[in-house]
Amino acid sequence: MPFKHNGERRHKFAKTQYKVTNWREYNESLRQRGNITVWVDESVASAWLAPANQRRGRPARFSDFAIETCLRARSAFRLALRQSEGFVHSVFALMGLDLPVPDFSTLSRRSGGLDVSKPKSEREPIPATLVIDSTGLKVFGAGEWQETKHGTKQKRRKWRKLHLGIDLESGEILFSELSEDSVGDPTVVPDMLDQIEGPVATFLGDGAYDGFSTRQEIANRYEGIEVIIPPPKTAVPSSKAANAPTTRDRDILAIQEHGRMTWQKQTGYGRGSRGETLMGRYKQVIGTTLRSRKLENQKMEARINVTVLNTMTALGRPAFERITAT
Repeated sequence: MPFKHNGERRHKFAKTQYKVTNWREYNESLRQRGNITVWVDESVASAWLAPANQRRGRPARFSDFAIETCLRARSAFRLALRQSEGFVHSVFALMGLDLPVPDFSTLSRRSGGLDVSKPKSEREPIPATLVIDSTGLKVFGAGEWQETKHGTKQKRRKWRKLHLGIDLESGEILFSELSEDSVGDPTVVPDMLDQIEGPVATFLGDGAYDGFSTRQEIANRYEGIEVIIPPPKTAVPSSKAANAPTTRDRDILAIQEHGRMTWQKQTGYGRGSRGETLMGRYKQVIGTTLRSRKLENQKMEARINVTVLNTMTALGRPAFERITAT
């Protein structure tokens, strides 16, 4: 990011000031986040119980929609599974609905293979400007301080890596992928792109996603897409750069000729800071720790968390206006 190159001298620059221009609407959207009817409404009564099927064995009692509703309430209000069960039960009592509520063990068992419904997007059908970034989430259990202070048993898997992709125009999170910390960022790109519906005009990611496999995968899926990924400092042009340069070759040559800061300004790479803002929002609203123990449940937990954030975004977003310049 451009500001990182000026990190040592950042205190010498005046901080840009912004003003929210739609404060009334945004303030109302913040209040609606705590509205119970946003997360549990009367429509759940018609789809709460699982439909009858002809499969052998004991039929499921609750539908996937019921499990997802309980897990979304758990994520939105930061509840444990037992507290989520009690929360939904009390909401049904206030609503006068005589419906059974899944117990905590059912929620834990069903969450692994849950098919999360994708809410209807309010985004206009225009090519998206996609920004992708990743961050680490702690695994449920003892933290580093406990291990250092009390000598608790060391564990192999300390954290998971969460990949998120946001559309700059709508603010909607288009995909999420949770992987182990040992998995490289380019490896999960195909699975992430599978979750995107609609065209993509620009793909913007940090240097961790640089590589031939990533660029080739993007080019195969989207025709004429603009890929903005900074090559590392040690990158060199390919042997065909003189006659048939690739996009990566042109980026390397532009950085060598004009410098990395100029390349960032020309390509608009600074827009990638929105990805870091998204990660900060995720950790501020949802938290920094995964509550589930199994990897499959953790992946589903991350997807549920993304649906919660998208629901909050749909309620209303702030509109900014710059009032001072750096």
